[in-house]
Amino acid sequence: MATAETHYTLPLPGFDKPVKLLIVVAPYYKDIADNLVAGAKAVAAECGAEVDLVEVPGALEVPSAIAMAERLAEYDGYVALGCVIRGETTHYDTVCNDSSRALSLLGLQGACIGNGILTVENRAQAEVRADPAGQNKGGGAAAAALHLIALSRKWAGKSKGIGFRA
Repeated sequence: MATAETHYTLPLPGFDKPVKLLIVVAPYYKDIADNLVAGAKAVAAECGAEVDLVEVPGALEVPSAIAMAERLAEYDGYVALGCVIRGETTHYDTVCNDSSRALSLLGLQGACIGNGILTVENRAQAEVRADPAGQNKGGGAAAAALHLIALSRKWAGKSKGIGFRA
């Protein structure tokens, strides 16, 4: 059982310049989404990050919204939040795999994204994972984005050059 295990959590990074995060949430299960957002906002506040919030219809739209923001807005990082609960069809697999893959591809292109889209078997699992006083997966997603922003800032402006080396 996952709740019986303990895991190491990196301490939150510190920042010299302000951080601006965009939380993109799919509030299909509103109560669960609200808990994820509360956890993410609390962790962002611990680092002094400014947060904007947008809602999209479902988990498949979260990566599209982040991609648009990455191209058109000025954010340092993104927190992807939502919940997909297994149903009776294979739609669950499509939504889980495609939303995760799209977020990963955006990350590989340089976007600093914390993925807090829950993929669970039932509502009870989602409630435990979303609870800010429980597993706080929204807070964990915000922390992941903040750690990636810190790395991005650490390495910004450094170049390995191009072409052959002597």
